[in-house]
Amino acid sequence: MPTYQYQCETCGIVFERKQHFTDEPLRTCPECNGKVHRIIHPVGIIFKGSGFYVTDNRKASSSTLPPKRDHSTKETTKEVTKESAESATSTTESSSSED
Repeated sequence: MPTYQYQCETCGIVFERKQHFTDEPLRTCPECNGKVHRIIHPVGIIFKGSGFYVTDNRKASSSTLPPKRDHSTKETTKEVTKESAESATSTTESSSSED
């Protein structure tokens, strides 16, 4: 049976009542018979057991893991290749002009 928290709009007291899910919410304050409203609180969630996290039940095989791609390495490789081609072209041109 859950515990619900209420606050009176007239006198401002805060009180708790244990009620069934099917029970109607309280409408009047037990102190001053003023109007009350239920206070809603955020609920904490606790995950217990296995299977909730990415690391649970994961095989150590590399076939289950997607390959990592490093985009910065590809760009660096392209730049190095381009520079090598330019230096090879300039070397070839300078060798040709020396003959």
